Amino acid sequence: MNYTTYQKNDVEAIIELFQATFANSEGEEAGKMLGVFARAMMETTPEQDLQVFIAKDEEKIVGGVMFSTLTLKSDKTAKLLSPMAVSTEVQGKGIGQALINRALGILKSQGVDIAVTYGDPNFYSKVGFAQISEDVIKAPLPLSFPEGWLGQSLSGEALEAISGESGCVPAMNNPELW
Repeated sequence: MNYTTYQKNDVEAIIELFQATFANSEGEEAGKMLGVFARAMMETTPEQDLQVFIAKDEEKIVGGVMFSTLTLKSDKTAKLLSPMAVSTEVQGKGIGQALINRALGILKSQGVDIAVTYGDPNFYSKVGFAQISEDVIKAPLPLSFPEGWLGQSLSGEALEAISGESGCVPAMNNPELW
């Protein structure tokens, strides 16, 4: 398995990965929504605010994860993990965990202080995320599933409360995602 950052010619394959994976697990409508979301992330997010990491099995992209800038009223830098997908055919083999761990290592080496995500605590706890309250870091939009608001420190320091609002990239600024 090759873990790397995406290239411009990977965009359509990445969008297809998200759409197919979510269609298989959540239904056709969810797949379409995730495909539209992934495209919006990649086409409308400024380059400096988005990092996309992929897992390739030979030439086929089988995993993808995006990290976008989460703005905080703090001197701390933060990235928001969303979306994340591993092709249905290769799920359960540790590819997603390896991909996220590789991405978090790169973000840490770049000086990013905090990573947050909004998802399944059982999965994301395997890669160092823990439930956080909005007293620690406020989500950019109201959460429909507060137990899924997760974070971790990448700086080695304890994750301390950051007061004030947070902001996300425009493609994430959609209440349906939260």
